[in-house]
Amino acid sequence: MRVAGIIVEYNPLHMGHVHLLRETRRLLGEDAAVVCAMSGDFVQRGDFALLRRQARAMAAVQSGADLVLELPLPWAVSSAERFADGGVCTLASCGVVDTLVFGSECGDAAALRRVALALLDGDFPARLRRELQRGDSFAAARQRAVAGLVSASDAALLENPNDILGVEYCKSLLRRRVPLEVLALPRLGAAHDAQALKPGQNASASAIRALLRAGRRQEALEQMAPAMAAVYGAEEAAGRAPVFLENCERAVLARLRAMGEEDFAALDEGREGLYRRLCRAGRTAVSLAELLETARTRRYARARLRRMVLWAYLGLRPGIFPGEIPYLRPLAANETGRALLARMRKAAGVPVLTKPADVRRLGGAAQALFSQEARAADLYALAYPDLAAAAGGSLWRDGPLIL
Repeated sequence: MRVAGIIVEYNPLHMGHVHLLRETRRLLGEDAAVVCAMSGDFVQRGDFALLRRQARAMAAVQSGADLVLELPLPWAVSSAERFADGGVCTLASCGVVDTLVFGSECGDAAALRRVALALLDGDFPARLRRELQRGDSFAAARQRAVAGLVSASDAALLENPNDILGVEYCKSLLRRRVPLEVLALPRLGAAHDAQALKPGQNASASAIRALLRAGRRQEALEQMAPAMAAVYGAEEAAGRAPVFLENCERAVLARLRAMGEEDFAALDEGREGLYRRLCRAGRTAVSLAELLETARTRRYARARLRRMVLWAYLGLRPGIFPGEIPYLRPLAANETGRALLARMRKAAGVPVLTKPADVRRLGGAAQALFSQEARAADLYALAYPDLAAAAGGSLWRDGPLIL
């Protein structure tokens, strides 16, 4: 049996995601199993997930995945490079996954690998430094630096968000020498961040979230995968959805106003002074939208600022980023997924944590990560529409869902 691994957020899960699951089985065999490494309660763009991790994992298994593992928090809310590396490490640590599958704009694994090799080339850092001196955005400087090492058409792949993630997946596989086969499938439907809805086209997750923000609930539900729409309705009825960062806006602003400049400096990995802009904005802004608009620069994407704000709120620090993923935590599984878990108990490179209390038997790194996850889960719950549903300690109570 082939076992495919897919790195996901499912925020929310839509028909484009279902298509990828179906295509994976069509190409690898109908008896192929699918393992997803999924972000927990917070996502890579520096935001709260629309639904809690257990709900999204349930919808994933009901939509075609066999096993959903959690992508640990520090990697889930980091740059594309670290997000991709965390996902690759999670899947590789299983000991059962043989193929990494992802959707991309180009659908050309060989081209993505060529760009990844260029980013790992010894000449690339010097080329990037020269391009950054021109004052353009990091993304533009990186693309020009890569263009000196590969063809212009290959370098242009760095303009597309899913291609960028595909390059980072390939880079992680190459750097860590992980022997997974790579299957890049063409992305269908709207572009990654497209807000507009087009007749006959699958909406992006961004567009679905925008519909919910605008109060267009029914339209949003129609664009979700059926299982996701059903789970969303149940979570909404329980007072746990929808979850947006703005639900905790005052708490986030209060956290930023309580921070000193040295606290902001600890969030700025590049030490380029971006933290000073964020510090000044944090002391005056009266909304998150104003904060991001005041602090943003031409050079860096707004997502980087959002991640810095989220890291501040959650009490994370780039300087103490974990070295390796210390355990695998299942969120949901079906019968095939349970069989995979049984295999993983012997084949996995790290412990498989099915009972939260078992983390106390693991090492210090595992316990520190789990405690960090538990605190973040409690802060996430405070963004539920109904605070009566936001009791703390959920991570210590919730085991994997078996469907």
